[in-house]
Amino acid sequence: MVKDWSIRKRRPIRRKAIAPLLKDLEAALGIDLNVDGAFLEAAEFGPWNLVFVDKVPKAVDVEHPDGERVVALTLRGLMEHADAAHWVEVDHGAIRFLMNGADCMAAGISGADEDVAEGDLVWIRDEVHQRPLALGWALDSGEGMVAATGGKAVKTIHWVGDELWDME
Repeated sequence: MVKDWSIRKRRPIRRKAIAPLLKDLEAALGIDLNVDGAFLEAAEFGPWNLVFVDKVPKAVDVEHPDGERVVALTLRGLMEHADAAHWVEVDHGAIRFLMNGADCMAAGISGADEDVAEGDLVWIRDEVHQRPLALGWALDSGEGMVAATGGKAVKTIHWVGDELWDME
């Protein structure tokens, strides 16, 4: 699945303009973003809204399948926040599939944040290095994903190597 999206309406923004978004993101993921003094920009990327921190896309606002807007860190944003909540962990065998944009199958999941609920936006990491591999919608609870032996567990929307990852 290749997205043919381009960046539109890229513009500088003040921290106070996105302060509520940053607070919500910090609370949801249990992290401190600390963007004080950074150059902040906003842009549209297909149907998504991006927040750039020092010219790197760090946060994304996506639409949940039920129509609600959800804010998350991009994979580049997660590189600096490996302690962020809402994660799903996969074994080595799943990595090459995820890096090609495949959905995450339950058979490859070795662990998950117990706070993950069905429908949550989650990030997928490898079990050894705990580096972000993909972002997607949970199709089951964290407990359910770990217990399942087959079927899709996460519907992938952003992965290492896609257009958003390659953006400079």
